[in-house]
Amino acid sequence: MARNIEEFLAQDERKDLLRFLTAGSVDDGKSTLIGRLLYDSKKLYEDQLDALERDSKRCGNAGDHIDYALLCDGLKAEREQGITIDVAYRYFATNRRKFIIADTPGHEQYTRNMITGGSTANLAIILVDARTGVITQTRRHSYLVSLLGIRHIVLAVNKMDLVDYSEARFREIVGEYRAWIDSQQLDIPDLQCIPLSALEGDNVVERSARTPWYEGPSLLRHLETVPIDRDINLHDFRFPVQYVLRPDADFRGYSGKIASGIVRPGDPVVALPSGRTSHIARIVTYDGDLDEAFAPQSVTLTLEDEIDLSRGEMLVHPDRLPHVGHRFRAMMVWMDEHPLDRSKAFYLKHTTHTTRAHVEAIHHRVEINVGETVEADGMQLNEIALVSLTSDAPLIFDGYRENRQTGAFILIDPVTNFTSAVGMIVAPEAGKEVVGDAEPEQIVIDLSDSGIAPEHDAAISAFCRLLREKTGIEIECIRK
Repeated sequence: MARNIEEFLAQDERKDLLRFLTAGSVDDGKSTLIGRLLYDSKKLYEDQLDALERDSKRCGNAGDHIDYALLCDGLKAEREQGITIDVAYRYFATNRRKFIIADTPGHEQYTRNMITGGSTANLAIILVDARTGVITQTRRHSYLVSLLGIRHIVLAVNKMDLVDYSEARFREIVGEYRAWIDSQQLDIPDLQCIPLSALEGDNVVERSARTPWYEGPSLLRHLETVPIDRDINLHDFRFPVQYVLRPDADFRGYSGKIASGIVRPGDPVVALPSGRTSHIARIVTYDGDLDEAFAPQSVTLTLEDEIDLSRGEMLVHPDRLPHVGHRFRAMMVWMDEHPLDRSKAFYLKHTTHTTRAHVEAIHHRVEINVGETVEADGMQLNEIALVSLTSDAPLIFDGYRENRQTGAFILIDPVTNFTSAVGMIVAPEAGKEVVGDAEPEQIVIDLSDSGIAPEHDAAISAFCRLLREKTGIEIECIRK
């Protein structure tokens, strides 16, 4: 018995985790779909079932049916209005995979809540009412999902029972949606379209006999089998230092969560932004040293050399360096009730690093409803714009498309401490980096008294060449 339990726990620990969200317009059935998914997959306890049946009679909106939406919509205002307002998270697991569901609101007013739920998702379920088809909110949420870098999309054509499970209607909606994606050139590499009825349970957990013309998987089957292994960047090693671990005089380790890539003992690394080089000595965990570690593991790294490295700095491999600079462009979603004040300096939180920053320019605002860009000089709640930002301290970053972990940031209001905006970095700002009040043509660094051994000069020169390519500043390292 003990062996069986240990085997079961070991197998359960090896399951991968899929985070997904539901999105769509108000009353498209997002909460009902999640409730039905949990109900039909036998993931509810008896007391939850009793409470669900009791609440369905008292405050449900599904007539004689069980109102599965009540499993997610727990706020009083949500139950009174029959809509989702705040993001609700639910966890469940099957024999194949673990899941964390984010039930996000569909109303345009709560777009910022939808962005919050999608920030960590691998997959998005975009629900469409079979009666109304692709509408403005469908396009809006699809654009936001693409902006967030979610690569796997399920177009769930819901309420098929209300159109007599019409194949022609399903094909019409799918064709319209694919045509819109192509016209907007959205980056959605994996799209699965499923006809279903959340209320009746058709194609949610099991294939439905009412749609014999549909040959694809049920929703749960697709969630269990969609490949997400390649969604993590395992090529570019990025290790933002969160804490310097110093339990005694004989141990100095750098603790944190690997944002991307793989690391092994003996690997050469560069500490940014200082540019000092060393090699990995050990990969330390509570259960012992590892032969290799990869994202998103949390580990403690020790180095062969004593170098100055603190919270907010980063260890990377020297052959795949990130951008380092004060200025960059980003797609930014404004989440504050108050409009953007460009004269205000915000706190910018990026990985484990926090610094001051301000919005230098607004290049254009995105009108998602019509798929166009317009000129803008400000930002209001839920608006999306391409902006240029300047930070007080240099950031170590990648483009969001290449690395979601090191390409994302938030702006925090220094007075209220509220999250004012979330951003996805596009690229470094074109031109030279601003250093002080001038833009120098050349920087000369004397390594004579730096404490850096001459055998590291080649690596430092390579790093300086990369900085020259990224910032336009001529950097020369010399020894007197």
